Formats: sequence, structure tokens, C-alpha cells
Amino acid sequence: MTATGAEQDATGPTARAWLWWGRRRSAVLDVGLAAASALECAVQGVGFAEHAGLPVPFGVLFGLAVGSVLVLRRRWPIAVVLVSVATTPAEMGYLMAVVGLYTLAASEVPRRIMATLAGMSLAATFIVTFVRVRQDVQAADYGAWYEPVTAVFLSLGLTAPPVLLGLYIGARRRLMESLRERADSLEQELSLLADRAEQRAQWARQEERTRIAREMHDVVAHRVSLMVVHAAALQAVALKDPQKAVKNAALVGDMGRQALTELREMLGVLRAGGSEKVPEAKPVPLAAVGAAAAAAAAAAAGDGPCLADIEALVGQSRQAGMVVEFAVHGDARDYAPQVEQTAYRVVQEALTNVHKHAAGAKVRVRLAHREAEVAMQVENGAPDAAGTAAPVLPSGGNGLVGMRERVTALGGVFVSGPTDAGGFRVSAVLPHGERAA
Repeated sequence: MTATGAEQDATGPTARAWLWWGRRRSAVLDVGLAAASALECAVQGVGFAEHAGLPVPFGVLFGLAVGSVLVLRRRWPIAVVLVSVATTPAEMGYLMAVVGLYTLAASEVPRRIMATLAGMSLAATFIVTFVRVRQDVQAADYGAWYEPVTAVFLSLGLTAPPVLLGLYIGARRRLMESLRERADSLEQELSLLADRAEQRAQWARQEERTRIAREMHDVVAHRVSLMVVHAAALQAVALKDPQKAVKNAALVGDMGRQALTELREMLGVLRAGGSEKVPEAKPVPLAAVGAAAAAAAAAAAGDGPCLADIEALVGQSRQAGMVVEFAVHGDARDYAPQVEQTAYRVVQEALTNVHKHAAGAKVRVRLAHREAEVAMQVENGAPDAAGTAAPVLPSGGNGLVGMRERVTALGGVFVSGPTDAGGFRVSAVLPHGERAA
């Protein structure tokens, strides 16, 4: 007697439907209870027929019909309770009354209806019990209090326990349903969190790939571009000026060795992955590789490029035949390693772009030390006619993007675009101190 229609709705339908029952066990239980109630009412119908002056078979058939109503307790619990209240004066259907009240209290029937029907059942039981007790003790003198007290105890004993048990079972069932719903919602939330974590991992991997590509581009592209320019100059002057050809060849060799050195350092960081001892070959997460590369770049800041190296960088472009004007404004000071490296890379990439796209153009490089920031600007004029014969260098289209990402990552401002004179200008402002941190 612990299942109602509400419980079957919670558990869901089974493969085979049994009318309003969700499971075969529920149908067997209700049919068994209805059979027991019908047998009880049939036996009690004999006494009812004798007291009412009716034929005994009529009383038995009436009892069977009344008791069989209990089979509908899950579908129509209100109807079962009303039938039990109506047959209370006939003193039959006690099992149907108890089970009906329990089912009504455990179901999803509104509490005001349940209280009304339980009160009707209590009142009917009290009246019938009072009358019966009064008839049985007419000859005995128990006092005026005996009949009402006995009727109250008997009526409460038949009404209160099934109602209280039904309320408890219904509350427990609703609690289990709410816990089940919460578990389902938590499972959905965990699934969403797992999907978001996977998306974040993919985004992190993409970010690390972009960072590694930017580092490789900044380290190698500039020196390789200068090597190509010097190689073209070497080819042009090899027969006319052997000494200049030898000098250019030496420059190409020096730049090639510097590019190889920086490339080996970068690859060494990526290969190590932040660990000196690797017992066996295991896949290393790309995020760890990027973090190791960033940490190694920060640790090697003293040996890496800085603002003081910009003058040497300009000198390399001059040796390649570029006309470069370099000016420094303000007093130089110490900056954070990432600020100096970013400033150096911006100037380096801007000069590389001039070698690629504006060969023969005049270039002005300005570096300004301000109170809370350092600014740099690389501006070139329009390429002259002689620059059209310069070698064509491949371009990946990521130079400006990489510069912008580096500058904005430090909270700076980056601006680039063509000038009115037909040239191109690259400007960047980097904060330092607390703003850079």
C-alpha cells in the first residue's frame, strides 16, 4: 500500500500498460486488496441484510459490489473514500475506508479536499460508533462519558493512522522526486561544464599555437629576410666588387648563425617542456609547451633582445643597403623585460616589412622615453624605382597581427596604416611599471 498513481507517474510507464497501473505488481496488489475488501463486505452484508429486513443474497451482492470499488483507488481515490463514507452506516467496508484514506492522503489531491473527506469519514465513523456503543451498553451503567469517549477513540483509530501514514509517504515520495530532478539537473550541468572545459581547452591550445608561431616568426623572419637581401646584393656585386661581395657573404653567414642560434634556443625550450628529465615518451599538453616557452623567454630576458639592441638592429638594416634614420627622445631607463622585448620585436618586424614590401624606401625609426610609457614609431616612404628590382620576399600576412597582439597583451596601443606620402607607418605605445604589470 505504498504506491499511488502519482508514484507511477514518477517512475514512468513500463513496456506494457495495465490500464491506469504502471506496473504489473501494482495491478496485482490493487486487485488483491479489492478482493479482500469485497469478501469482507460480503460477510458484513449478511448482518446488514438481517438488520434491514432484506434478503441475504441481496446483502451479499451489495457487499461484493461495494468492496470491489477499492480496485479504483489509484485512479479515483476520492470516489473510493466517498463510497466508504456512504456505506459506514451499514457497518461494512472498514478495509476499504482505511486503504482509501491512505491513498487519498498520499496522492496529489489538494489538501483542502483531502481534509474535507477525512473529516467526513471521521464524523461518519464517530456517529455510527457512538450509536452502536450506546445500543450495546444500554443495560449497563458506565456513566455519561463512556459512549462519547469510546466513539472518539474508535473513530480516531480508524481515521488518523491511515491519513498520517499517507501524508508521510506522499511527502517522502515528493522529496525523492525532487532529489531525482536535482540529480538530473546536476548531471546536465556537469555535462555542460565538461563541454565548456573542452571548448576552453581547445581555445587554450589554439592560443598557444598562435603564441608559438608568433615567437618563431619574430625570431627567424627578420634575420632570414636580411639574409635574402644580402644574398641578392651579393649576386649583384660578385663580379664588380669582390671585396664588397666578401663582406656581404660574411654578413649573410653571421645572420644565418644568429638565426640558427635563436631557433635552437626556441626549439630547445619546446623540446624540454619545462622538464629536464623525461623518463619516457609521453604526449605533452600544448598549454604546458606554451607556458614553458613563455617562462623561458622571460627567464632569458637578460640575454634576449632589449631596447639597447635596437641601434644594432638598425645597423643591420643599414648594412643591407637601407637608408635608416634613428632618433631617441627622452632619457633611457630600465623597463620590465617583456616591455623591452615587445618594443624590440615591434621595431624588428616593422623593418622586416620594409625589406619585404618597400625595398629602397627611406625609413625613420623613433624611440621616445616618456614618464609612464615608452613609444616607438617606424615610418617608411614610398619605394623608389630601384626598389622594384629587389628580390620578392614571401609574406605570411601575420606580421601586423603579431605586433598588435604583443602590444595589446601588455595594455598598450598599436596603430598601423599607410601615410599620405605613399609610405607606411607603424606606431606603438607600451606602458611600464604598474600599468604593464
